[in-house]
Amino acid sequence: MIYAIVLFAVTYVLMLAFGKYRTYIALGSAAIFIISGMLPFDQVFSSIDFNVLLMIAGTMGLVQLFIDSKMPALLADLVMEKVPNIQIAAVALALFAGIISAFVDNVATVLMVAPIALEICKKLKTNPVPFIIAIAVSSNLQGAATLVGDTTAIMLGSYANMSFLDFIFYDGKPGIFFAVELGAVASALILAWLFRKEKQPVPKGSPCTVVTDFVPTVLLVGMIVLLICASFIQNKPAITNGLICMGLLIIGMVYSMFKTHNKDSVIRPLKAVDFETIGLLFGLFLMIGGISNMGVIDAAAELLAKLGGGNVFILYTVIVWASVLLSAFIDNIPYVATMLPVVTGLAGTLGIEPTLLYFGLLSGATLGGNCTPIGASANIAGIGILRKAGYEVKTKDFTRIGIPFTLAAVIPAYIYFWLLYA
Repeated sequence: MIYAIVLFAVTYVLMLAFGKYRTYIALGSAAIFIISGMLPFDQVFSSIDFNVLLMIAGTMGLVQLFIDSKMPALLADLVMEKVPNIQIAAVALALFAGIISAFVDNVATVLMVAPIALEICKKLKTNPVPFIIAIAVSSNLQGAATLVGDTTAIMLGSYANMSFLDFIFYDGKPGIFFAVELGAVASALILAWLFRKEKQPVPKGSPCTVVTDFVPTVLLVGMIVLLICASFIQNKPAITNGLICMGLLIIGMVYSMFKTHNKDSVIRPLKAVDFETIGLLFGLFLMIGGISNMGVIDAAAELLAKLGGGNVFILYTVIVWASVLLSAFIDNIPYVATMLPVVTGLAGTLGIEPTLLYFGLLSGATLGGNCTPIGASANIAGIGILRKAGYEVKTKDFTRIGIPFTLAAVIPAYIYFWLLYA
């Protein structure tokens, strides 16, 4: 276990220090986990979340068709007509991404909204890096608002037998949805403060971009609808979302080929798939599989239980803030899967309802990924988009937005849950 922790820690330090080489560092570390036996060969396949990888690849290709249709340019024109300056434009885009993310996977949300932000920044001749980071962290925040917003929310709903409405009202009390929205308001104020110097006025009166092909937009909206519908299906295949995104991409490429009679219409969406981002996630999944196999995540759960010391407030506080810290560095999905039964057992030992600890766990684990550029798949996807556009994102660029955003979102939720459910 110690070797696994050391290798994992060194890998993350290297990835944070050398942003350009994150993919190669992650894949190299994953290879060491496998060769050393810390991740047995028979667990390699099961450690990889092919659903996420397929979903990212499919959505990236669809988004390229969406961009080629000029719809993001039109949406950018419409946004620019409604906002007075760059500061408000950044906050509005982040809130817009958050609304979508409450119902659609965070990664898909970032991939859909980022092109609009890039188009706005191109027209305003401003740096898109803080815009995309704001969109990514806002997407991660709203993923916990509803049962269908994030994998961890789906896991809690399944484990605790919660319905979609239970996330809004639970046992006659306002549910986690309102805690997230409270955090969204606070974090929007933080974003407004972070962008306080961006007061350049947005030019008005320019003619709107003309969109001549609405099929890519229909496919993208269809993807949102299908992902929402799929979230309500019980016992579906694990790669359902990935198959939806890839299937719609294939439909889009076939349509484009018949429309243009040009093979480039097929090649262009495939070129848009960022294989560096996919490679980074591939390596991270294997690393997480390695530390899980070596018992690191189980040990972390046991440590949290001991730190609680039998006091409900201390235990709740430890679960929330330790979840924030751990999820900044490890995938929150295996962490939440491990902690749910631990939290249930702790609640039983203390003789309390587990709802307080469930909601604290979910909010902390979901939002912790916003602390670092590699703490959540949505962050990695957003940075990948910026890299393809020619922008490098340094760790300090991300944490400058991510850490205050996380604190602004977690603190209100932390107080809210204690007041309502303690």
